Amino acid sequence: MKPHVVSADVLFEEFRSVLKWEWVAGLGASERRFDEVVIRAARSGADLVGYLNYIHPYRVQILGEREIAYLTNATPEDCARRISRIVTLEPPVLVLADGQTAPDALLSMCERAQIPMFATHESSAFVIDVLRAYLSKHFADRTSMHGVFMDILGLGVMITGESGLGKSELGLELISRGNGLVADDAVDLFRINQTTIEGRCPELLQNLLEVRGIGLLDIRGIFGETAVRRKMRLKLIVHLVRKETMERDYERLPYEPLTQDVLGVPVRKVVIQVVAGRNIAVLVEAAVRNTILQLRGIDTYQEFVERHRRAMEQEG
Repeated sequence: MKPHVVSADVLFEEFRSVLKWEWVAGLGASERRFDEVVIRAARSGADLVGYLNYIHPYRVQILGEREIAYLTNATPEDCARRISRIVTLEPPVLVLADGQTAPDALLSMCERAQIPMFATHESSAFVIDVLRAYLSKHFADRTSMHGVFMDILGLGVMITGESGLGKSELGLELISRGNGLVADDAVDLFRINQTTIEGRCPELLQNLLEVRGIGLLDIRGIFGETAVRRKMRLKLIVHLVRKETMERDYERLPYEPLTQDVLGVPVRKVVIQVVAGRNIAVLVEAAVRNTILQLRGIDTYQEFVERHRRAMEQEG
């Protein structure tokens, strides 16, 4: 999946109300686009002070009170060189924060180089936080996955499995038990940071669940607003398998917790055997509750192993 392109005018309109900014230079470059742009990682307000060699090219640059002081409190030659240094690194957008006024030389250079400059009275730290969150999500690594993605007991759970095992029917039963649907069939997954995967529903499939023999169900219309979620963070994969697959490929009691790699992030995984007469919805909820305990540092299997070790020592 390719990320959507961000342009200067899109970014400006997206945060016009939040940041209350004005477009003060480079208006002719409203369609200037930048791919794979990430807001500068440093949280310090002094992103430029003294360390111009650490300004990364092609990234949004924030200029707050100390940055403007750095660009203006020097000899005219040094000021011109510092301003020129910023522009030659081709930032897609410059943002003037803290209610600062841009030096005339910087404004002129942005006009000549057609680099958009926005000005806001919001603090540079706030601007950095807002833009970093937006751009990191926008340019996150992404993929699609087949399954039913749900909010089960507050945990983001992906239900996957072999064809014909009733994943959507299981999703419907879990919804009837008070859980929420994020997406059915196709799930868009985004790695929003190094350890977090976020799942969302493609716009075309929002609120819909397909059940064989019935067709498409509007979950929001049938069960109400609380039965659907816009997005969730993926914490657990529940994989459904037939009996022969379970016996052939999986251990009954795995010593190490199972995981599955999703966009480079290991996600906890449990495997449930589907046979007639088993209440799979109850088993899924039990697996989710057990995962919540594990996330809190409580490992039932390891506690059993330790209990067994102590019993053997006492017998010896």
